[in-house]
Amino acid sequence: MAESDVRLDGDGRTVGVFGATGFIGQRLVGVLREEGWKVVEFSRRAGEGRRSSEGVPDLSGLAGVVNLAGESVAQRWTDSVRERLRSSRVELTGRIVDAIGPLPEAERPRWLVNASAIGFYGDGGEGELTEQAACGDGYLAELCRDWEEAAQGAAEHGVRVVAIRLGIVLGRGGDAWTRLSRVFKLGGGGKLGNGRQWMPWVHVDDVVGAIRFVIGQPGFAGAVNVTAPGVVRNAEFTRVLAERVRRPAVFRVPGFALKLALGGFGGTLVESARVVPQRLREAGFEFRYPGLEAALEELV
Repeated sequence: MAESDVRLDGDGRTVGVFGATGFIGQRLVGVLREEGWKVVEFSRRAGEGRRSSEGVPDLSGLAGVVNLAGESVAQRWTDSVRERLRSSRVELTGRIVDAIGPLPEAERPRWLVNASAIGFYGDGGEGELTEQAACGDGYLAELCRDWEEAAQGAAEHGVRVVAIRLGIVLGRGGDAWTRLSRVFKLGGGGKLGNGRQWMPWVHVDDVVGAIRFVIGQPGFAGAVNVTAPGVVRNAEFTRVLAERVRRPAVFRVPGFALKLALGGFGGTLVESARVVPQRLREAGFEFRYPGLEAALEELV
């Protein structure tokens, strides 16, 4: 089924979005509103068109919920950062589920699309990682596992739950693309570690498209990899990006230097995850940017 053929399910036309002011959330909200949906943005500060997400949020009468909230993992994982990462993911998701349970059946959201990440798989080496692959080892894998388990609690209340395992999301205004493009344009780009690690990526337009797609598939539930089919190694990503910005990429950042500078997060940058979007492809989702060169051409 082509993306343009997708129709969002349900009679209700109101969807709640957590993380609506974030990089992905802003784009999703814009698309939904263009399609005629009423969007309720959840924020720590309630205002026009928003409901408070402090404590237990009010989810009554929504057709569904999309939860994209979560503090960035791209920082040194101090004890306080780890606490914020868990609070903004696992604990917030738990509050969403807690808000659903007491509602009368007719007032409950029918679906919950909850963010996760390919960090779930840890270091997968050379093997392809489909949604059936087991959870990996390490802090980030455990965080993603707990995050998904928290969301799955909504299934006990009859809610269809989808966990979207996001790769590195590329798009103008996004943290990953802003950092990468700045470094490469200054001529400071290069391989991370030996460059042989697989680097799952996805264009932000395909993230939004995938969310719309799974919302519109009433039988679609469980984990889904939201990564481009054209997964590449870090060295290939480096080469293509350098060509697009017309700058050399001669530097190499050793793995030990990444760990020294960024701690646990730095270690994840040299881990390999050959993630493939098996369920999306089998369901007929069509990526706008299946290959890296086309995605970078649009961005550059």
